[in-house]
Amino acid sequence: MSHEILLVVIVLLLLFGPSKLPGLGKSMGEAIRGFKKGLTELDEKPAEIEASRSEQLPTGQDLNSQGNSSSATNQKSKDEKIRS
Repeated sequence: MSHEILLVVIVLLLLFGPSKLPGLGKSMGEAIRGFKKGLTELDEKPAEIEASRSEQLPTGQDLNSQGNSSSATNQKSKDEKIRS
């Protein structure tokens, strides 16, 4: 295991040089931190989103009445298009 890590470090030194490695390490660390932060935000937000959705959604009766009226309206407009 340690041989692979040593090989990777040597290749990185050859490719980027010793002066660029600290900056490369810093940017990799920031990227990993940002990724972890995004994951934790995704874990926290679904509960908040679910709570706000339940407050905003109409009841089942409201959905049925909206669905029936809109489908009736759509049917009327389709009939009008066919007749003309």
